[in-house]
Amino acid sequence: MSTVLVKPVADGAVKGGPTPLQRLTSFMPVIALVALLAALSIADPDFLTQKSLTAAVRTSAPLVVLAAGATLVVLCGGIDLSIAALASLSTVFFALWLPDLGGLTTLAVIAVAGLIGAVQGIAHVVLRIPSFIVTLGGMSIFSAVALVVSDAGPIRVVDREATSWLTTYVAGYVPMAFAVAVVVVAVIALVLRLTPLQSYLTATGYSESAARLAGTPVDLVKVMAFCVSGACAGLAAVMLVSRNYSGSPTMADNLLLPAVAAIVVGGTAITGGHGSLWRSLVGALVITLLRVGLPIVGVPSAYEQILYGAIIVAAVALTLDRSKVLIIK
Repeated sequence: MSTVLVKPVADGAVKGGPTPLQRLTSFMPVIALVALLAALSIADPDFLTQKSLTAAVRTSAPLVVLAAGATLVVLCGGIDLSIAALASLSTVFFALWLPDLGGLTTLAVIAVAGLIGAVQGIAHVVLRIPSFIVTLGGMSIFSAVALVVSDAGPIRVVDREATSWLTTYVAGYVPMAFAVAVVVVAVIALVLRLTPLQSYLTATGYSESAARLAGTPVDLVKVMAFCVSGACAGLAAVMLVSRNYSGSPTMADNLLLPAVAAIVVGGTAITGGHGSLWRSLVGALVITLLRVGLPIVGVPSAYEQILYGAIIVAAVALTLDRSKVLIIK
């Protein structure tokens, strides 16, 4: 019996080495970040002050965490459209559970959100339902549950000590929330690098059928990715609560499109197979600067969604693996 060995294609690698366009694409997130900083500093010379930059990176923390978790799902060829709704639901859980659980509320919310994510992953692999459909249904369910348990209104968090650690600063300059987001990205990236998980993720995303033939535990990898994505949504919810001092059934709903934009702007192929968590972090910073910078240059906030849509289409056009898309519908 012959053995089939499948080696996942490295990020941007093709036969004969990466093309100049692929090399340029790999640096696009950093180029975009530097260009945005330059443009905003020209539009408003005060933007590059410590106060403005600190506020920007603190604002980016929940988006970085959401994008990092969802990147794993995209890497293995799926998509998680429920992260924002799950984060909103998790803010409600946090506000409701805090009086009883106290300091354990953060861990409880992250654990429950991770479990919910794992359930979605199990539904995806067991029922063979596309991740798009599973998470679209999950988004609707989580939004409805959040509205029901919160009586369709915000729940005030009186005890601010439980999240006060996220409002502090590292070395007096770096917001703790952003530092935690970077640590989360670093830990996940380190685990992927030191274990076979990174190869499993990229092999699954590049060619699921070939990965199964090579012995990759595809179903387990997918469930793991959804579990981490859910847990990251829970942590993002805690960050949002620390900033708003309340839980709300719609608090994170406006982060879905920015999170997807951060992933694709970071260079992760929406078809799976190649990308990185660090690129998603840079992508999240780019999107945050856009959100902060639009009012500075006089662009009305109503145009924000139009810009996100255009960014997603352009980024996908650059990173799409067309060898997987035999028919464009």
